[in-house]
Amino acid sequence: MPDLPILRLKPKAEARAIRHGFPWVFANECVLDRRTRALPAGGFAQLQDGMQRPLGIVTVNPASKIVGRMMDRDPQAQIDGAWIAARLRRALAMREQLYTTPHYRLIHAEADGLPGVVIDRFGEAAVIQPNAAWAERQFDLLAAVLADVTGVQVIVKNGTGRARALEGLAEETALHAGALDGPVQVPMNGATYLADLKGGQKTGLFYDQRDNHAFAARLAAGARVLDVFAHVGGFALAALAGGAESALAVDSSQPALALAEQGAAASGVAERFATRQGDAFATLEALAQEGARFDLVICDPPAFAPNKDALTAGLRAYERVARLAAPLVADGGYLGLCSCSHAVDLGAFRAASARGIGRGGRRGQIIHTGFAGPDHPQLPQLAESGYLKSVFFRLTA
Repeated sequence: MPDLPILRLKPKAEARAIRHGFPWVFANECVLDRRTRALPAGGFAQLQDGMQRPLGIVTVNPASKIVGRMMDRDPQAQIDGAWIAARLRRALAMREQLYTTPHYRLIHAEADGLPGVVIDRFGEAAVIQPNAAWAERQFDLLAAVLADVTGVQVIVKNGTGRARALEGLAEETALHAGALDGPVQVPMNGATYLADLKGGQKTGLFYDQRDNHAFAARLAAGARVLDVFAHVGGFALAALAGGAESALAVDSSQPALALAEQGAAASGVAERFATRQGDAFATLEALAQEGARFDLVICDPPAFAPNKDALTAGLRAYERVARLAAPLVADGGYLGLCSCSHAVDLGAFRAASARGIGRGGRRGQIIHTGFAGPDHPQLPQLAESGYLKSVFFRLTA
């Protein structure tokens, strides 16, 4: 791209991480003079090291702690519709190898070469989360190329969430193209889910748990199942498809539970499915007082530690979930615990879960550790791209 402005690392800043694949440039690593601060958010610049050697093309946002996001390591690359299309086709080819229906995460931000962009596909519909300034600025082009490459007819812009706030972007959710007459059906693991693409959490469905749903379903034949923080019935519906005797879904959101009930009906398992609306912690305590017992309990809470500052409080919350859930598991039954907090690594989460189980008067053995599915690839140099952990325990008295 000719005549690009320059974003330059400070003379003593270490460029090795960038050369080895780390995709972000932080504000304290680069020269932020008056000219640099005047660069438009979402524009492009050539990144140079302290010796003025080019490192690639970045998108810039002087208002963010992440001032630069690597777009292309070729300093001569042209960031245009053809460039976006090449990234989309590369991502699409892998998903089409992995999945028999077009229901998956198509773009997982930096890990798929489109910084700050999340795209979930729901058959002929797609939801785009433009969580970086460049994607907000070029949203129309991104959506047009997406439609051309995939053939999707409906495109929803979901401009909500913490990541956009950190970029200085306003919240906005809108139907960009096509028409929606209600929630869309999503086949997954033998169940049918209902996803509200405009009004649901995030993009309407959490594809990242697909493989963990499948593992839970292997434990579910003939089981009484409790799914806490159930959203639209993720683990519960998969368990029922796997032959569970019954499943109870608990969530604070009545609209989400209504979608779960519709999914149960569409899956043909409504007679074995029940919901309970309320605070998860209070409901776990109430179920214990009622003497309820389940053969399989899964707890998939929201991110209790969305950043490092919240790490200590987040680990206490995960421990509390395990402490309250463990007594509800029948002897020899299973407890699945999940964390989507990237600030909590697997070792810390596993330790907090084990402490909670012990404080709940139980003992357990870890039988399975799961992560996000392959449609959520991890960039090895970026820990934030590998956020999801699921640990399954078999419990004894």
